[in-house]
Formats: sequence, structure tokens, C-alpha cells
Amino acid sequence: MSQPSRPATTDRKRLFANMASLFTLQGANYLLPLIIVPYLVRVLGPENFGRVAFAQAFIQYFVVMTDYGFNLSATRTVALVRDDPEKLSNLFSAVMIVKTALMALGFGIMLLIVLLVPSFAKNWSLYTLVYLIVLGNVLFPTWLFQGLERMRHITIFTILARMLSVIAIIALVHKQSDYLLAAALQASGMVIAGLLALVSLTRLAPLRLQWPGVVQLREVVVDSWHLFVYNSVTTIYANTNIFFLGILTNPVAVGYFSAADKIVQAVRGLVGPISQAVYPHITLLKSRSDGDALVFIRTLLRLQGAAMFALSLALFLFAVPIVGVLLGNQFQESVILVKWMAVLPFILGLSNVLGIQTMLIFGMKKNLSHIYLTTSIFSIFLLVLLIYWFGAQGAAISVVISEIVLLARMAMTLANNGLLKKIADL
Repeated sequence: MSQPSRPATTDRKRLFANMASLFTLQGANYLLPLIIVPYLVRVLGPENFGRVAFAQAFIQYFVVMTDYGFNLSATRTVALVRDDPEKLSNLFSAVMIVKTALMALGFGIMLLIVLLVPSFAKNWSLYTLVYLIVLGNVLFPTWLFQGLERMRHITIFTILARMLSVIAIIALVHKQSDYLLAAALQASGMVIAGLLALVSLTRLAPLRLQWPGVVQLREVVVDSWHLFVYNSVTTIYANTNIFFLGILTNPVAVGYFSAADKIVQAVRGLVGPISQAVYPHITLLKSRSDGDALVFIRTLLRLQGAAMFALSLALFLFAVPIVGVLLGNQFQESVILVKWMAVLPFILGLSNVLGIQTMLIFGMKKNLSHIYLTTSIFSIFLLVLLIYWFGAQGAAISVVISEIVLLARMAMTLANNGLLKKIADL
């Protein structure tokens, strides 16, 4: 029997090492919220917890603006040029310049909105503090670490920064009026992680900052456009529910929904480490053989789908004790919201494979961005109607319907393209 080649064995070892690092990070993302979310919901109360959640949802739009799809497009390019120091330095410089320019533009837009809209103006200091999340996101080149397949460093820096943030919150945030301080400390954790990541880069790759030239800048912007559309509309699913709920109802409803959403997001987040680890791996497989990539995708679809179905079922069945332990008696209204959204981890597990791991890697960026754009328009109309009729429950129902529609359209597009049949027949 023939033995696996050394490159294939090395690739598998690197893949599993990266997945182990990212699952360690996800484990920390479970444990730290188990400390900080129950603490904050009890100290701040539903209203002020809702205010902070609304500000974080609003600022997340600017995070996506500065990401500009680079976490997918630049990651793919880094995976292909990581052995060429000159090309890697050019790419790093171009992406960081564009992200910094977008951060400055976003801050100006945010200030304009806050100053012109009275309901925002009274909380201008909250939005300004939370904007530190955008700075931290720009400083932390997640896309570079993913492309280099150095996930261990992402894990170390993120966990360290989050632990410092949690310790500071518990030590300093003691009453409801401390919500500004709580928001600032949460956001500053991102900045600390970003600074640590930048300091470490000189030891990981032969990078040097340089002016990449207008052609290179234009190239990274154009290459990421469809992924920017994709990221923008996925943020609509993740944040617009909270955003519209805050505009159409009140901070208390936002607090109930946001608390439930954090529980569901913790489970959904298990897809993240797998997605981040396998994306550059499937990219390399695709560059060698379409068949190898499709075989891997089929295996991933089965395993990830089964695992997320089990987690969704557990989330639905144990919603009452989970909410009781994590959020306390003040948040019993969140139980029904958790039950409505319990199916989301399973849906996301499937759509992640069909969308990111299949459509993007097989050059269907335009198709995917079109699917997300048109579905997001539908979801906004649905969201407004259901919030008007059912409040926070309407927001939960809306996101479930939208994600189902999204998954169905991905499957139909892949079926029409013939890729779905290839995956099934392998």
C-alpha cells in the first residue's frame, strides 16, 4: 500500500493543529462569556445592557466596512503567495492602508450620524467608546494569520486580551451607571489583541511596510468587492435585528433579545474555528485538484451538519435551564427567543459549507454576493413587519426565516451549476 506524500501529511498536520488552536479559542469564547455576560446582565440590568448591545450592533457595521472582505479574499491570496516575501509585503501593506483609510472614513460617518440623529446624540460618548472595536479590528490582521495558517497566535493574543478585559470589568464595573465603562473595557480588549498581533508579525513572516502603488491598492479593492457585499449583508443578519429592535421598540426588548442572541451565537460560533482552518486548506486542494477539494467538502458537509444539528437540538431542549443559569430571573423573556433561534446553528453549519467553502472557492463570488444582497433586502422588510407585530419574538422569527431562504438559494445555485450533484456523487 502506498504511503501518503510528505506534503499531504504536512498539510493535514497543519490543518489539525490550526483547528485545535481555533477550538481552544472557541473554548475560551465559551468560558469567558460564562463569566462576563451573566455578570453584566445582572449588574447593568436589561435596559443598560440593551444600550450597550445596541451600540455594539451599530458599530459592527463599521467593522464590516473596514474588513471589506479581506478576511476571505486576502486570506486566499496570502495562502498562495506566502512563500514570496516581496508579494506578501506588498499585499500586507496594501490591505493595511485600505483598512486604515476605511476606518477613518467610517469614524467620520459615525460622528455625522450621531450628531444629526437626536436619539443617537444623547449617547454620543457610548458610540465613540465602542468605536475602539473598529480600531482593534484594523490592528489585528486576522486575514494574514489565517493565510499563513498560524492560528495558534490568533488564539494566544485573543485569549490574553479577553482575559484582561474580563478581569478589568469585574474589578471596575459594579453598578448600572457603569455601562460606559463596561463598553469601553470590552472594546479595549480588541485593541490590546491587535497591538500584540502586530508586534509578533516580525517573528512570523518576512514583512516590511512599503508603499504598494496605486495598481496594487486598486487590485485589492476590486478583488474584495463581491466579498465586501457578502460580508455586509451577513452583518445585516447578525446585527440589524438588534439595530431595528432598538429603533422600533426600547432598550429593554433589545436587552432580552441580545442576551438570547449571545447564547445562540456562542453555539453558532463553533463553526468559526472549522471555517477559518479549512478555508485556506480547501483553497490549496482546489489549486491542485477540483476532485480533492470536493471530496473534502462532502466530508465536511456531513460531519459539520450532523454536529450542528445535535447542538441545535440540545439548545432547544435545554433553553430554560441555560437561560436560568446564564442570565438569571430578570431574563426569563429570553427563553422563548432562544427556542426560536435554536435551529440557527444547524442552518449556519450547512450554509457555511455551501457558501464559503464551496461557492467562494469555486469562483462563484458574484453569485454568492447576489444571493446575500437580495435576501438581505427581503429580510429587512420581513424584520420590520415581524417586529411591529411580535416585538422581540418577531426579530427571532425573522432571522430564522431569512437564514432558511439563504440556505435554499445557495443549494439551488449549486444544483444549477452542477456542483451539488458532483458533491453528492463522490
